[in-house]
Amino acid sequence: MATQIYRSFITLSLSFTCWLLLWFCNVQAHLNVYLNPQEVMRLLGVSAEVYYVREGHVNNYALNFVVPVPANIRDITFTWQSLAGRPLPYSINVITSEPEVLPRPLMVIPQIGEIPTSVQTFTIGLKCSGIRASEVDVSISLEVILNRALNNVTHLVFRRKKMCLLVEPEEDNTVHGPVLLETAVPPPTGMLTIIVGSSLALALVIVLLLTAYCVRRSAKRQNHGQPMRTSSFQRLNTHASCQQSATYNGNPSIIAPIQSSLPRKVQVEPQHPEELHRRISELTVERCRVRLSSLLQEGTFGRVYRGTYNDNQDVLVKTVAQHASQMQVSLLLQEGMSLYGASHQGILSVLGVSIEDHTTPFVLYSAPNTTRNLKLFLLDPSCARTITTVQIVMMSTQLAQALVHLHSHGVVHKDIATRNCVIDDQLRVKLSDSSLSRDLFACDYNCLGDSENRPVKWLSLEALQHKQFSEASDSWAFGVLMWELCTYAKQPYSEVDPFEMEHYLKDGYRLAQPFNCPDELFTIMAYCWALLPGERPSFAQLNACLSEFYAQVTRYV
Repeated sequence: MATQIYRSFITLSLSFTCWLLLWFCNVQAHLNVYLNPQEVMRLLGVSAEVYYVREGHVNNYALNFVVPVPANIRDITFTWQSLAGRPLPYSINVITSEPEVLPRPLMVIPQIGEIPTSVQTFTIGLKCSGIRASEVDVSISLEVILNRALNNVTHLVFRRKKMCLLVEPEEDNTVHGPVLLETAVPPPTGMLTIIVGSSLALALVIVLLLTAYCVRRSAKRQNHGQPMRTSSFQRLNTHASCQQSATYNGNPSIIAPIQSSLPRKVQVEPQHPEELHRRISELTVERCRVRLSSLLQEGTFGRVYRGTYNDNQDVLVKTVAQHASQMQVSLLLQEGMSLYGASHQGILSVLGVSIEDHTTPFVLYSAPNTTRNLKLFLLDPSCARTITTVQIVMMSTQLAQALVHLHSHGVVHKDIATRNCVIDDQLRVKLSDSSLSRDLFACDYNCLGDSENRPVKWLSLEALQHKQFSEASDSWAFGVLMWELCTYAKQPYSEVDPFEMEHYLKDGYRLAQPFNCPDELFTIMAYCWALLPGERPSFAQLNACLSEFYAQVTRYV
């Protein structure tokens, strides 16, 4: 009898425990905390929602992402909702790494209160003191009490990196998010008038912005993907600060550049005939030492062969057909010499040139036998479909490092794209010159009535309008190249007429986020497409951010 009572007691205890566990899981599933599309667009320039907690499921990956807050934005907004059928008690605390630069942020919600059952937003003010420029780490700790009896508390930490300038602007042009007016603890009486007045002003601003937004939306052209509006990003003072920020707590942080007093280098004029002749004379090789083995690519007049030099060195050979004009021969030599002297593992350097036959010169590049064009590799389903996000980030990092080297020597590439890169069987990518690309990839170039074929859909607005090329225009094209990697070399802006690209970019349209492209990687692309050249990141910054993101994603692989 005692044994039966004991067993019944054990059974009831287990049942009660299971019920508690099920109830606990259900309670835990009744909470949402996220950034709404307006806030993500304002901070990152991406039209998307970022969920930290979706129906109780915590997104640790999003929590580890350090969101940059540009200098011109003075507040951040969160959206939350209790799905438990009742308000959930919370406590919130905000800590800054440099209180003298960024004083304790102001919140329009009490430090201890309850999460409402309806969808509401709350704002945290981040106004810098302006005493000096710095990048301030901001940690927002939120504790949500799901069950007091069981001491069930969920602890969330949101990280931000606020960019503070030496002197704060006089006027605040920031778009403020809606604030939560109902609070559990009333504000001090002396602040009541200020809060009510500010709330009314914010409401008026929001109404005006929504009206303007609706009018703007009605005038938009239909886009093949979801359009992305440009945001006002700022530049870092130095490259070192980006490197330092990239290692903060080992968490990925996309660094927003702030204004720098250092002007970007501008590409020098095309090579003079004397300089071109000097370079060719230094690299001249005997034609009889070059053996062509197989044809890799063929255009109207351009040819790319695989071959050997001195019978023991694998090379790629660029040449032209017999019917090529003298202009085409000159372009092959001039563009083939554009990366002359570049010595970097990420650059396909020129090994030699043969002009014994002036009608069909050879330009030789040292490359393993497995080397092939990156765009053709991506278009080949049997090769490219197995590429992972980690490998895409790795390839982007290799190219960013190569461009750091080029820009450090004052060389602007002017035609960065997958068609002008090569890849081997180890997925090692190298940047090459653009010789023969207009012929071999004719669909990537367009003539806008100026008798010049240009890679219109890879060009920044200033390069498209005024043919102004700089490190900043290279950054823009690099963003398109990363988009190509994520889409297996799809044609960018495929539904946009080349003659409409200028207006398309001026109106704020950008490439849509590729399918299965992580938000962090697309954010890096978005920074490259800032409208103003001075707001785009340098390649030292891009290299730091890509390297940090690579370290983050490989940590869990």
